[in-house]
Parts: sequence; structure tokens; C-alpha cells
Amino acid sequence: MSSLWCYSYISGNANSELFIANMCVACLRTQVDISEGIPKQVTVHFCKQCERYLQPPATWMQCGLESRELLALCLKKLKSSMTKVRLIDAGFLWTEPHSKRIKLKLTIQKEVMNGAILQQVFVVEFVVQYQMCEDCHRVEAKDFWKAVVQVRQKTVHKKTFYYLEQLILKHKLHQNALNIKEIHEGIDFYYGSKQHAQKMVDFLQCTVPCRSKTSQRLISHDIHSNTFNYKSTFSMEIVPVCKDSVVCLSPRLAQSLGNMGQVCVCTRVTSTIHLIDPSTLQIAEVDGNTYWRFPFNSLCIPRQLEEFIVMDIDMIREQKLGAGAGVRSNKHTLAEVWVQKTSEMNTSQQYHCRTFLGHLLNIGDLVLGFDFANSNVNDEYLNKMNPHHVPDVVLIKKSYDRSRRMKRRNWRLQEMDRDREGMDTDERQYQDFLEDLEEDEALRKNVNIYKDTSKIPVESDTDDDGAPRISLMEMLEELSLSDATGGEGADMLTE
Repeated sequence: MSSLWCYSYISGNANSELFIANMCVACLRTQVDISEGIPKQVTVHFCKQCERYLQPPATWMQCGLESRELLALCLKKLKSSMTKVRLIDAGFLWTEPHSKRIKLKLTIQKEVMNGAILQQVFVVEFVVQYQMCEDCHRVEAKDFWKAVVQVRQKTVHKKTFYYLEQLILKHKLHQNALNIKEIHEGIDFYYGSKQHAQKMVDFLQCTVPCRSKTSQRLISHDIHSNTFNYKSTFSMEIVPVCKDSVVCLSPRLAQSLGNMGQVCVCTRVTSTIHLIDPSTLQIAEVDGNTYWRFPFNSLCIPRQLEEFIVMDIDMIREQKLGAGAGVRSNKHTLAEVWVQKTSEMNTSQQYHCRTFLGHLLNIGDLVLGFDFANSNVNDEYLNKMNPHHVPDVVLIKKSYDRSRRMKRRNWRLQEMDRDREGMDTDERQYQDFLEDLEEDEALRKNVNIYKDTSKIPVESDTDDDGAPRISLMEMLEELSLSDATGGEGADMLTE
């Protein structure tokens, strides 16, 4: 049926419904708009601070550009006006990055008179308007947090905090924090909900040996609805023992750990405290509950360690342990060594001790240790020990040239964005932590290590002093926002 026949046939009919009912499909498309009632321009609200879109009535969603989530959010805006049509296809049309416009190309179908089904394609434009969400509004009002997690460790060295920071970054638990503030002996995490704070507390209890206390303060009370508004505080205290700390156990604890010696060295702090007896190679793990029942303190700080030179070394192949002895370490070798302080090379004073570093030391090597013979240590359990059972020197770790290690280090770690409030980073302590990662393979399995593309290590034959390194296979390529979305996309997200 031609359009000319359709027009001549219908022209004599005054009834408009009869006119439409007897039209051909081609003419019907020109006369009937099945998209009538569907808005062609809609407003969506976007928060610039947290980069989330508002899904009415009060839900804010994280949506990427041209993502399925953003498409679903836009279609929900049109759902009420599309009840009489059938949605066939929907997709994004490209718009300028800074236009604040999102365009959707929709294809719909609708059945009209005489069973004819019409299909139409049209474009809906979404205008992006900025609106601050409630969470960001509370941040700007400086009255935003509802729960705070206060992490404390009463120790001089921050090795445990550096390790904890990397675990938090790896598991992305810092993303829910509204603010992170570093203070003396610890760090505070502020959250907008108690559930997020409780999640951090559960993570800390599974990661480091610690104990917690909870308190809450009433902010407001609505007597009509019987609702209460609290601010919760979680206080987390980490055990005051770090890696490479020399400790003295109580006799009862030492006996329960397999009759090991009271003077031990902490080799690692994870969810438990890993201890080793330098005179027998016995190892033990102390969890948080055991520590708080039988507490012990570090006998020295890293700055009190002195440098010794190995004058003679003798490996101990067989060591008989007494009844009830615990497990011995297979990663270390027991040895008897004669050492001399590098500051006393002009004297003949030497010290004899046993060490668990026999697999690393050779004659002439430098090693860091704690001098008990010339130190005045005030400790409850050490003062009660038999002086013959207290070693003159406890060797902690082999010493390497730090400047060389820093020059050839071609990797780096990420850091959390936090408010330091005048707290300066101790570069020496941070370098100690980086060296611990290089020396301990088990420790760095839980840490994301990234290639440092800005640093080109200089290799030479004279630089190989046997210091441990991190292989390229263990390093990750750091992904930046511009790499993922391109320059224009990154600019639009940060606009």
C-alpha cells in the first residue's frame, strides 16, 4: 500500500482514530511518536569529593565512566516513564570529557493499532550536576567521624607499624577511613560508621598480637523515636616488641615453651611473636593472649646495638638438648664465635658467645649485637638470672654497607596518605625496615613491592658484598590512573 493511496483513502474520513487505524506502517511511523512521555533530558547528581553518583532516594554509588553500573543507574531514572514500551537496546554515546553530559542511545518498541509494532531509536541526555554527599559534607564540617580506632605501641622503633601499614595497603582497608592521623606512639583511623571500624579491629587482631578496649560516648538522644547517637572508640595496644629485639622471658614462660633459655631474640612479629634462643636454636611462638599473661619487655633499642667484627668462628654440628626441649630451627646454624668491637680494635678485648647466625658469618664479617657485659639493664627477670647464664654478647644480624644497598635498591613501597601533625619520618628506622624485607623472604610475602622506575641501579663488581636483594620476579608494576583510563579520562575523573 503506497503512501499516496493511504492519504487519498483516509482523506475523506473525518475521524482521526480511523485515520490512524487505516494507515500503512511507513506513514504510521511519521505520525505516531512512541517515545512520547519519556524525558529527553534528565539530571543526575555527582559528588566531586568521593566521585560517586546519587541513586535516589539516598544511596551513593561508585560508578566508572561508561560502566554497566552507570548505565543501570541512568535507566532507573527512566523506568517510571517507560512502563508502556519495551526496551530493546541501550548504549552510551561519546561526549566531551568536560561537557558534564552523558548521552544514552535507546531503542524501544511499542504495539500500536491493528497489531502493528513500531520500533524507534532516540537519544536521552543526562546532565551531571554537582552535589556533595552526606559523608563528604560531614568531613567538610569537621564533625564527620562516628568511630575511631586508636593503634598504639609503646616502643621506640616503628618496624611493626611499617609492616602493619603495608598489610593495610595490600588489603585496602584504608579506603573506608575518613581520616588517618599519625601521633606519638601510634596512629588513629577515623571512620564514618562503627561497622568499618569493627572491621579494622578484627583485621588487627588477626594480623599482630594486640589487645583491645572499647568505649562509646553519647552525642545525642531522640526521646520520641528512642534513637541514640554514639561515638565509639576502639583502643588497640600492640605488644611492645619488634623484630631484632632482645628479650628476657619469665622462668615460667620459658619452661612452658620447651625449657628454652630466658634470653631470646625476636626474629619476626606477625600474628605471633617469633623467638629464637641464640644458645640452642630453639624456636617458639608467643601469641597475644600468652604475652599479656606473661609480659616481657625489650632489653635494648636498635640504637644501642654495637658493631662487632668476627675474629674466629666454630660451627656446632651436634647439640644435645634436655628433656622436654622444643623445636629447633632448620634455617639457622649454631656456632661459637669470638668477636671484637670495631671501636676497640686498638685493644685486645674480645668476647665469646654463641649465635644462631652461623650460616651467614665468616671471619672478618661485621655483625650487630648487644653488649650485656658493659651494659646496665634494669629488667625484673634478667636481674634474677644466674650471671653465668647471661651471655656477654648477643649477636642480632649481619651488617652490610647501607650506602651501597640504598644505591642499588630499585624498588619501593607505597605509603598511606595521613596527617602527620609535625611527626617526621625516622629515615634510619625506615631503612632498617626495608633491609628487613630484603633479608626475610617470609616477611615480604605479605607486602606489595613495586618497581622504582625513577631509579636506575648502578651495578659493579665491587658492589657485590653478599647483601640480600629482592628479585624482579617479586616486584609489581605500579598502575597509575592515567595508565588505566588515558590522559583525558584521568582529567575528567579528577575535575
